[in-house]
Amino acid sequence: MGRAMPSRRSHRSGAYILALLVIGLCGLGLPAHAQDFYKGKTFTIVVGFSPAGGFDSYARVLARYLGKYIPGHPTVIVQNMPGAGSLTSVRYLDATAPTDGTVMTIFNPGLVTQAIVQPDRVDLDFRKFSWVGVVTPDYRVCYGYGDKGIKSWDQLMHGGKQFIIGSTGKGSGNYINGAMLRIIFHAPVKQVLGFPGSAEQRLAIEQGELDGDCGSYSSIPTDWINKGLVHTFVRFIKNRPPEIPETAAYIGTLASTDEQRQLLRLLSGGDEVGRPFIMSKQVPADHLAIVRKAFDDTMKDPAFLSDMAKQQLPVHPLTGQEAEKIVGELASAPPNVVAAAKPIYQ
Repeated sequence: MGRAMPSRRSHRSGAYILALLVIGLCGLGLPAHAQDFYKGKTFTIVVGFSPAGGFDSYARVLARYLGKYIPGHPTVIVQNMPGAGSLTSVRYLDATAPTDGTVMTIFNPGLVTQAIVQPDRVDLDFRKFSWVGVVTPDYRVCYGYGDKGIKSWDQLMHGGKQFIIGSTGKGSGNYINGAMLRIIFHAPVKQVLGFPGSAEQRLAIEQGELDGDCGSYSSIPTDWINKGLVHTFVRFIKNRPPEIPETAAYIGTLASTDEQRQLLRLLSGGDEVGRPFIMSKQVPADHLAIVRKAFDDTMKDPAFLSDMAKQQLPVHPLTGQEAEKIVGELASAPPNVVAAAKPIYQ
């Protein structure tokens, strides 16, 4: 007897199974070859600052878990590349870094706003990078210190007392925050420049030379908070996480005009993408999709979250797509708003 020909039903069955496999791969959004790309590779997280700082801490904790969620489980390492306020690490992505999806960087998000307001100083368009994700916004506040410290916005504006804060220099985060109060709201704020760093500023606060500070809530010493020495009276992002007290009024509600509100949003926009990870736009779309998914999965990993909590590093993640939307909105600020922001940096 001759060999039996396959039935139409078996042809249909095989085609159905093949279709399911194709649909499954499409559902993952990853071609089969992309699943194997990272096997045996080294994935580098470049930090735009020196070791032991806040950005470095975020990168090193992430590095311990990210490879678990990348197919092929590459070795993940951290490389510090300080320079020009982290601008060096961003430029590296399109200069000499591999663009195959094995390199990403974490940098100062204040550069996003500065690139819009001062393109002569930061000639980059952050819409032209691929955003992987954000571990947390930078929840920045202003606070008075001690029993005699300013405790509310009303006390700042009408208490008849000057609010003296320190900074390393113009352009730093806490300088920008203080200048916003001083220039936009004409608040009685005096900014003392030239401090080497935050440690020296904290000592000056404890000794009564400074009245408080403006900066990241997560950078305030926890013993100050636990002892009730910190009085947060204003915050710069609308969303308020549970750890920030309700006494911190959202600065946008204090604005009196639409232009003021737009200006405040532009100046605080970098804070919304506070601990950002980006890649070159030249990275293939399928490799970017892999790293984005791995990042998002890491943000939900119980061991990662426990590790971050032990180091008192907040986690309030944004996806890469959410970050790109924020950056696009900031870049579309009207020219008059951008012009109004320039004095803040001078």
